[in-house]
Amino acid sequence: MSIIAVTSPKGGVGKTTTATILATVLAERGASVIVIDADQNGGVVDWARLPGVPATLKVVTAAPGAEDDDDIIIRRIDQAAGEADFVVVDLEGRATGLAGYAIAISDFVIIPVRGSNPDAKQAFRHMGLLRTQERLTKRVIPFAMLFTQTSSALRPKTQRFIEKRLADEGAPVFEAQLVDREAYRAMLSFGGTVAGLAGKGVSGLAAAIANADAFVDELLARLSNGNKPIEREEVA
Repeated sequence: MSIIAVTSPKGGVGKTTTATILATVLAERGASVIVIDADQNGGVVDWARLPGVPATLKVVTAAPGAEDDDDIIIRRIDQAAGEADFVVVDLEGRATGLAGYAIAISDFVIIPVRGSNPDAKQAFRHMGLLRTQERLTKRVIPFAMLFTQTSSALRPKTQRFIEKRLADEGAPVFEAQLVDREAYRAMLSFGGTVAGLAGKGVSGLAAAIANADAFVDELLARLSNGNKPIEREEVA
């Protein structure tokens, strides 16, 4: 069983998209998955009300106010950890004590970030929260930044600058990036999985499936190899 937290204090960075892609790809590969939606916006819960949710995937809510109970996210994670191969936690977009707890017990933390300076600033702040949890728990918490909503055709100068800053700070970064794809928006709008959109006229579907698979492959590799980047064969 692995607990994977998807977290960022910055809205609009693709946190829900990241969590949903991760959960659905894992479920399509045969794993049992529970997604804990702890975001007040409830994006994963809304998606789960649509048709096409994989049979081995379950979504539960732990958003603030979902119950009159301050430790709902703690109870949700503890319960889910004994029921599924993977627990994916879509955390609310702010640094709270309960978010800190979820990070502290996670096997891996994904911090989505777009290629803009405001996003990078918040990502660095969140990395600071994670480092604080490491000191409190006296253990290393594997994590990596994930660039989202990127272009498949070019890498803007601002993003390259942010990538260098992250490297200078020793922040691990996914080699895979979640490209801005129509298929990801279609999945959240119409339900189901990215692969399940086949035959529905969604543009760029094959590329979106390959992109999602590359992201999940790298996450699984990082989980098993001590958070090292996935090794890819160079194409001659």
